[in-house]
Amino acid sequence: MHQRRQEAFPAATPSHLLGFIWRVSATDQLWLAVLSLFVFAAGIVPLELQRRIVNNAIVGGSIEAIVGLAGTYAALALTAGLLKLSLNIYRSYVSENAVRWLRTTLLDDLCCISPEHRPAETEGVEVSLVLDEAEPIGAFVGVSVSEPLLQGGILIGVFGYMVYLEPLMALVAFAVFSPQLIFVPLMQQAINRRVTSRIGILRQISIAIIREPNSSGAAGTPQEKRIQEVFTLNMGIFKLKFSMNFLMNLMHHLGVAAILALGGYYVVQGQTEVGTVVAFVSGLGQINDPWGDLVNWFRDLKVTQTKYDLISRAVVVLRSVSP
Repeated sequence: MHQRRQEAFPAATPSHLLGFIWRVSATDQLWLAVLSLFVFAAGIVPLELQRRIVNNAIVGGSIEAIVGLAGTYAALALTAGLLKLSLNIYRSYVSENAVRWLRTTLLDDLCCISPEHRPAETEGVEVSLVLDEAEPIGAFVGVSVSEPLLQGGILIGVFGYMVYLEPLMALVAFAVFSPQLIFVPLMQQAINRRVTSRIGILRQISIAIIREPNSSGAAGTPQEKRIQEVFTLNMGIFKLKFSMNFLMNLMHHLGVAAILALGGYYVVQGQTEVGTVVAFVSGLGQINDPWGDLVNWFRDLKVTQTKYDLISRAVVVLRSVSP
């Protein structure tokens, strides 16, 4: 029976993150994608409504038209909010279900390994796998497909609308954002390397706690050095993460300044409407948020892939030593 279970291991616990996501949530991902499309559509239309409201107010349009547009805007905002609420709740369900599935499967994969056959260097790893490392992996499942679909759709839709309104202003906005295409991947790679090292050191701490229950974290001891290494790695991650956020926010504000300058010039020259400039500034805000969310998703994807690969290799090692 044990031999049969060991042969079934690759099917029970997928060896790659994509296989795991497909196994636990294929149907749910389809419905999340559909819901994301509705949220994306409901979030684009208000830009045009803002432009029309401002232009109607400036040229002395009818009060009835302005009130009607404002009412439509409020209704769309409510609809978009309710759709996003439903999306977030559904994502949370999918994520928690994935955490439950992974923890249950890991326990099932490891339960048949008798204590005497577990190598000393793996003792304590099981606890970390089931309790700590499964949580962020399962949490990523809920947003694995719907998040890039939603945020990418918003980016493309808003930028396409900006190109339609004023191509040159859209080009300026893109030029200001483009440096992020260079520094974001580079900084994320540096974060990923620190995350991988951090997980390995935390496992060494867990192993030492099991093997050497009387070991302390006093200065100069191996455990103290490991704890210090984790501290250093965490601070490195925080510095990179917050520096990335700082640079992204700086690019956003530079984009707003450029649009206000160019748009103001166009308005003075009579080449565009004030409502167009307002729509552009609002559009930049709607680009900045989904872009930041996409960067966070990309960061979580890389970190989750690293963590899942480590779990997969650890389980393979543990199963390989059982008789």
